[in-house]
Amino acid sequence: MPSTYFDLPDKISKYEHAKVAILPVPFDKTTSYIKGTAKAPKAILTASAQVELYDEELGMEICDVGIATLSPLKSGSGPIGKFLEKIGLAVSRIDRDGKLPVMIGGEHSITPPAVRAIAKTHPSLTVVQLDAHADLREEYEGTKWSHACAMARVLEIAPAVQVGIRNLSKDEAERVAKENLPVFFAHKIKEDKGWIENAVNAVKTKDVYITVDVDVFDSSIMPDTGTPEPGGLDWYEVTSFLRALSMKKNVVAVDFVELCPQKGHHASDFMVAKLIYKSIGYWAANKKPEARS
Repeated sequence: MPSTYFDLPDKISKYEHAKVAILPVPFDKTTSYIKGTAKAPKAILTASAQVELYDEELGMEICDVGIATLSPLKSGSGPIGKFLEKIGLAVSRIDRDGKLPVMIGGEHSITPPAVRAIAKTHPSLTVVQLDAHADLREEYEGTKWSHACAMARVLEIAPAVQVGIRNLSKDEAERVAKENLPVFFAHKIKEDKGWIENAVNAVKTKDVYITVDVDVFDSSIMPDTGTPEPGGLDWYEVTSFLRALSMKKNVVAVDFVELCPQKGHHASDFMVAKLIYKSIGYWAANKKPEARS
């Protein structure tokens, strides 16, 4: 496994000089279907070494912004709540040091503590979730910290815009309707050419935390996830949305969760590695107006 994301040389991967910090979080405690998301950070780091550093869309080597890779945050055998606090402290440190936190999971339960940490320094914050699932359950399988409750916990901290949703319970659907939550369902996205602009406009704050559950992608191109779902978004729908959001808003943190690597299947690992790189590039382009096209 590369020692750093993209196996970058020291001059652009040293923490003190980097503008972006990758935080691997190999956590897999509450998965309810196919387990294995704890293996995702290692698989993504390994695959990243095969991604070209030059991005033809942005016309730049994205890594020039400086991308540091931190040691994986290990959960140990203690209570889930204690480990989630540990995540918050790690993200707070990155944010305090003036770097973009990019957290790689692991399951979706790692998102709420990171959001809580970011909200302390960015109190006017919206979370933008790309996902197949609403994750709005108050409790699931005996715990409120389940991956299926991630956005219920997030909404206790900040408002959210949900994109790509196509699997939710009756209770979750009723909450969406009752609270008029801004949810962009996948089947409606496929019928609405203006959905990207509408979804970006639904974000009412300047600062944004992006959480990407990779099952937002259609299962035909992202089969290696704990809960794959048909009817999802494609590569260009996701990247076009992330670019538009990054150009109009101030992205302050990002996470990528729920990849479930499978032996002998490398396409999904590579896809997520490249998506992370693209996302960093969109963020960097917003910081450097001359890089926009």
